[in-house]
Amino acid sequence: MNKELTSREAAALLGVSAATLYAYVSRGLLTSIPDGAARSKRYAREEVLRLAARKADGKRAGHAVAAAMHWGVPVLESRISLIADGKLFYRGRDSSELAAHATLEQTAAILRDEPAAPTAASSAVPTLPPAVAALGHAMPPLERAMAFLPVLAAKPATPAELMRMLAALLLDTEMSSAPLHEQVARAWGVDGAGKELLRAALVLLADHELNTSAFTVRCVASTGAALPAVLCAGLAALSGREHGGHYLMAKEVLEAQLGGETELPLPPMQPGFGHPLYPGGDPRAVLLLEMMRPLPQAAGVLALAARAAAIKGAEPNSDYALAALELVLDLPAHSGIILFALARSAGWLAHAAEQAADGAMIRPRARYVGHYSAG
Repeated sequence: MNKELTSREAAALLGVSAATLYAYVSRGLLTSIPDGAARSKRYAREEVLRLAARKADGKRAGHAVAAAMHWGVPVLESRISLIADGKLFYRGRDSSELAAHATLEQTAAILRDEPAAPTAASSAVPTLPPAVAALGHAMPPLERAMAFLPVLAAKPATPAELMRMLAALLLDTEMSSAPLHEQVARAWGVDGAGKELLRAALVLLADHELNTSAFTVRCVASTGAALPAVLCAGLAALSGREHGGHYLMAKEVLEAQLGGETELPLPPMQPGFGHPLYPGGDPRAVLLLEMMRPLPQAAGVLALAARAAAIKGAEPNSDYALAALELVLDLPAHSGIILFALARSAGWLAHAAEQAADGAMIRPRARYVGHYSAG
């Protein structure tokens, strides 16, 4: 991918004029690069994306303490992902383009800014004691993972090993060195186009800027906690009704719509429809729904998606796509949250590494608004 932009490309990405772009350079906000024999300048793509992110922050939350805990949560600088111009970027790479071919392991390496290491089976694959494993079989996936990941990861493990441990716990299977999307597909009896859908979904859901679970992970990582504990913190945040639970609510809405129990138009911000960071439509949902198009069983969810897309602010989002994926592929219960958790572990590990490298502990201040007596 070209890591440098022309003046026209940089100005378009920032949403400014050429004159404003040059002003950014003169104020030290941006660095221009001589373009060899040409008289024009070029700009480092990553630096332009970082400046675009700061501009977006200033518009919706900024660095003001008063707005710190509202939409967007406390603003932290990060090089991991960016939402800009209706797209989601991982380290400056369009996530939709990555989803066309990449695996979750490759995406995780990009998010951590590390070379993709070949997957290899460990000489000593950790397993749970039989009595413990039997106890876990009856537990929901997230609860099982939170309970037993610290046990399975008793010895230090690499991020790639932790993701394989997490996959085994979420799927309730033995650990495997096979690509993660293949492990998921095998556990659910999916192949062909369905397996490709699972791979793409894992890539598209791998990270999403500083969402609730990512911020939780960074807070825990900033204390120096071990990575299994950091992942458990992310899982705990994801288990909440207002985070991972939105996919379940979207599934209920989708089933009701398909069953004729409710009709469009939908209320604003109904689970599964609309996203404040994607006023023109969620690109993750767009790609996944397009990949479902060849499947005959997808006709109903695609028709509903088309009707919703015609309503401003009600375009299908990733929760809709995840619920639709579960219905179209006839996946087992909890499959959507399993996909979500496994995918997002890639981003959590990247955020944990970035926060550890920063070295600072996250400790926001509270603005006290209760009763106080100086007497």
